[in-house]
Amino acid sequence: MTVARRVRLEPVQVEFDVEEGETVLNAAFRQGIALPHGCKEGQCSACKCVLLDGEVEMLRYSTFALNDMEKDTGHVLLCRTLAYSDLEVELLNYDEEVLSKSIAVKTYKGRIAGIERLTHDIRGIQIDLGAPIKFWAGQYVDITVTTQTGETITRSFSMANPPSETQRLSFVIKKYPQGRFSGELDSGGIRVGADVTVVGPYGTCFRRENRSGPVILVGAGSGLSPIWSILHDHIASGEERDVYFFYGARTRDDLFYLDRIAAILERHPSVRFVPVLSHAADDDQWLGERGFVHERVDAKLKELDLDGDGDVYACGPPPMIDALQPVLFMNGFETERIFFDKFTTSSGGTSTGH
Repeated sequence: MTVARRVRLEPVQVEFDVEEGETVLNAAFRQGIALPHGCKEGQCSACKCVLLDGEVEMLRYSTFALNDMEKDTGHVLLCRTLAYSDLEVELLNYDEEVLSKSIAVKTYKGRIAGIERLTHDIRGIQIDLGAPIKFWAGQYVDITVTTQTGETITRSFSMANPPSETQRLSFVIKKYPQGRFSGELDSGGIRVGADVTVVGPYGTCFRRENRSGPVILVGAGSGLSPIWSILHDHIASGEERDVYFFYGARTRDDLFYLDRIAAILERHPSVRFVPVLSHAADDDQWLGERGFVHERVDAKLKELDLDGDGDVYACGPPPMIDALQPVLFMNGFETERIFFDKFTTSSGGTSTGH
């Protein structure tokens, strides 16, 4: 007979049960408690907390996420923590708005309904679910599929569709040279009609409502996926806020959805689209912005002189996010107005490729 353990979170005074063999983070997800998290595999430190009382065992984790000194002072990673008694845990980072908008993580069965070639290395896929899923714009799910050769692959991807579309999910996926999921899409290992398991939603980089200042969206590559969802959800909300939508790519051939974006701009004058090409030096026909996307964001923020009054949602590869962070801080943005979805790759076979 298994015995559930009780976990109490301070200072928010939230309590929940954790089952034997279940990590504290997964138990929270199962019961609709959205705690800070990132990779969910002990690699990123986003779920780092302090164990105030109780006995635990830590599954394997990276010492970059939790070093020995931190472990000796009672710090734990909730995604790696198994409870052997009732626990009291102090949250180091928490967002009351995230907690208030928690959605229970569930498992859904579905099938791949469409695969679309968007650029030479960007694919769009659609998944039909057997039951509706609730999520916030900007969140992601874990997708598990078995290839034609019998290999089971799990990857994490952010929804590109808005939350109003609950039974057909869309995703924008980048093809990497060694990418197992994206590679199978092109080789035919993952086909239209393939059965999938979808688990979620996860993620705290979702659209916030009723805030002041403009909405600043920054994406690159397949980072367009959550940005696209947030953009459409914002438009549907009817909020009267200016939107500055930056997208970084290498060349014109790496841009996509341009017809859809043009339609949005025509219907919604408050939305401005700023594509930025980093490798357009020899392209005489390109009349748009050149350079790196964080540079153009910096120039626009200086022009607007917002002093941090606005919300920034950014998704893309680590170099883009790393370059963007100091730009935002130097333009007066506080951390509570900045929401990042940063690509990571884990050692365990799953990735937050979003």
